[in-house]
Amino acid sequence: MHDAVGLEERGVPTAVIVTDAFLHEADVQRTALGAGRLEPVVITHPLSTLTDEEIAGRAAEAAAGVRRTLVA
Repeated sequence: MHDAVGLEERGVPTAVIVTDAFLHEADVQRTALGAGRLEPVVITHPLSTLTDEEIAGRAAEAAAGVRRTLVA
């Protein structure tokens, strides 16, 4: 979240991707950093135990939200 806020402050469009298990923490961080407008793209948890094919599915899950965030 810190990196995303820094990039956004420099004018670089940024999409933060978090799993649903960490959405609360992401919200706390963005509020603390004064970046309430930086809506994270939420995907299904977990990631670390997935196969490459399952990871590709999570990337597909995030794609629309990332596109929407970067174009907004």
